[in-house]
Amino acid sequence: MHNQQNSSAVDSFRTDPVPKIIIRNSIPALIAMIMVMVYNIADTFFLGLTHNDLYVTAVSFATPLFMIFMSLGTLFGVGGTSVISRALGAGRKDYARSVSSFCMWSCVAVGAVFMAILWVFLDRITVMLGASEESMGLTRDYLRIAIGCGVFSMISNCFSSIVRTEGEAMKAMTGTLIGNLINMVLDPIFILVFKWGVAGAAIATVIGNAIAAGYYILYFIRGKSTLSISPKYFSMKEGILTGVLSVGISASLANLLVSVSSIVVNSQLGHYPNGDMLVAGYGVTAKIIMIVTLIGIGIGSGVQPFLGYCYGAKEKLRLEQGIRFSAGFGLVLCFIVSALCFIFAKPVVRVFLTDMTALDSGVHFTRILMTTAWLIGAFAICQNTLQAIGAATSALLASVFRQGVIFIPAVFIMKAIMGIDGLIWAQPVADVLSLIIVIIMLKSKIDKTDFTKAKTEDD
Repeated sequence: MHNQQNSSAVDSFRTDPVPKIIIRNSIPALIAMIMVMVYNIADTFFLGLTHNDLYVTAVSFATPLFMIFMSLGTLFGVGGTSVISRALGAGRKDYARSVSSFCMWSCVAVGAVFMAILWVFLDRITVMLGASEESMGLTRDYLRIAIGCGVFSMISNCFSSIVRTEGEAMKAMTGTLIGNLINMVLDPIFILVFKWGVAGAAIATVIGNAIAAGYYILYFIRGKSTLSISPKYFSMKEGILTGVLSVGISASLANLLVSVSSIVVNSQLGHYPNGDMLVAGYGVTAKIIMIVTLIGIGIGSGVQPFLGYCYGAKEKLRLEQGIRFSAGFGLVLCFIVSALCFIFAKPVVRVFLTDMTALDSGVHFTRILMTTAWLIGAFAICQNTLQAIGAATSALLASVFRQGVIFIPAVFIMKAIMGIDGLIWAQPVADVLSLIIVIIMLKSKIDKTDFTKAKTEDD
């Protein structure tokens, strides 16, 4: 019975009005992303209540490394979503089932290996992150525990995307929601009541991620899906391995480069006087910019299964309608949120920081980044569309340009010209240039695609 309901949800991609589909699939994804945002802010908020800004500094240093697990989960989640949605559009349900099983057990294997590597080299990695003598011990304490949720983080990030391929946007949201709520409930208990500091924040993170992963695993075990995570369906044949990785790498690389760029900026800020407080200020700014970023990602990930289905079913008109509507929706929503964050930057930053250097830098950095943050919505839609239609090379280039090829050189060039401000203005420069590039690539891909026959790879 449930499988029939899932089939009906997928069939609605072909019959329902495009705006209705976009809204229906975007809103739960947006709510899930908002919960991710609240969860990320919760650690910083409750640590800030201890009035020890070094706690905030430690988490700011540790977060980019911990986000690598999310990047790896995204690799299999976005790659799997792209392949599965196109397979469902073409009526290949058995193939889609094999892809979902591949994604599950790849998360387990890759996550376990990466966790082991980080634990073995933790001391060296902490030094590489740029932590000072004052914050190094706290950063190490947080990471030593937080690394323990690596596999759970990968599974929850992966399947919050894959479940949406069946049109089950609400169930995809629920897993993320449950995990984040558990984390937020435990944060004040562990940090403020038990007075465990950064260790308490890390323990809450592990438990929240484990429960979220457990929700998705239980969803499949109960047979509430046309897909499967059973090992008997696991396969890397028929292009499953290359199909998932070719698309997933671009999405994973986007998240990975965000982590790398944060590490680069943190290390550069750490060289200045009061470097720890500048890093704390930038860490809070990164949390605020995440509000806009996750809204863009939420809309993009919400519409990706629909766009992939239209491509697999060779519905060019509905594909183009979906791109236009979702891009406009993303631009408007991100602009509103960016404007609010710009206007209320000071009271928001003050919630997290007490040191005046950290507070002033956080407000200043936030207002610089908000000048172009509203473009993230349109960029995310374009990038997710490239992933949805299997344009692996183009999606990869879009990721590399925004946070790598453009941003990292801009950091050093603009720092040499403008000092600390240059470090921060590098991101707005990257935002504008990368959006222009991704629009050109998407238009070219759509124009060159022959919709009279199935195509799943770049020309």
